[in-house]
Amino acid sequence: MSHPDDVPPAVLLPQLATELRNRQAVAPPPWATFVKTGVHKQRAPTQPDWWYLRSASVLRKIYLHGHVGIARLSADYGGKRDRGSAPYHARTGSRSVLREIVQQLERSGLVQPYKTQGRRLSPAGEKLLSTVSRDALKKLAAERPELAKYL
Repeated sequence: MSHPDDVPPAVLLPQLATELRNRQAVAPPPWATFVKTGVHKQRAPTQPDWWYLRSASVLRKIYLHGHVGIARLSADYGGKRDRGSAPYHARTGSRSVLREIVQQLERSGLVQPYKTQGRRLSPAGEKLLSTVSRDALKKLAAERPELAKYL
């Protein structure tokens, strides 16, 4: 049985994003075309499907961390802020974007609350991730036969 950490994120995330879009598990809010993903960014994302890719990435991060809160996710999606001639400093990502994504994933049944704070994957979320990772690994193994041993 394959796990999401067996598949490279560059292969897994586009397929997971497509699956989330097909299931209508998440949908970009009206403000998603204008919002920056953090103070360290200069512009809003230019990819038309960035919301689905970020949602897939958040789902994978929740799987990898076990249980996670918005502050931890915000630190994961942060970056270095350009302060002109002053040295760069680390900044967190947009908590509003991450909060909205996690709430949408929770409403769709892929994520559930964990104790008093944070979220973790629900059984349906684990099943979705393992199914998509298995399919992604099969596609990858068809292209590269040396990876067939991971199936």
